[in-house]
Amino acid sequence: QVQLVESGGGLVQAGGSLRLSCAASGTIFRLNAMGWYRQVPGKQRELVASITRDGSTDYEDSVKGRFTISRDNAKNTWYLQMTSLKPEDTAVYYCNLNAGVGRRNYWGQGTQVTVSS
Repeated sequence: QVQLVESGGGLVQAGGSLRLSCAASGTIFRLNAMGWYRQVPGKQRELVASITRDGSTDYEDSVKGRFTISRDNAKNTWYLQMTSLKPEDTAVYYCNLNAGVGRRNYWGQGTQVTVSS
């Protein structure tokens, strides 16, 4: 059973930085990608950043140049470094792991990020 535990959310002023972490436990077969999503009330969850098995990264347009996704394979942990935060970045952030031939998705519990103006 794969479980994801997030940490690192909180309240920060506009222009500040936060780093989110996601640690995976359990046996992971055929890792496909790790990622971070965010969701605000009344809207669909959106992909913020992802990193594939071979290290390729992708970012949502509004966070390019401000957010960086990285991982520590030895610790089965990945991170989202967020800089130059804006009030519109306020959301619940969820980490995601996609694994297996069937491309199953696993989710963290979510962590609130609030950026004050």
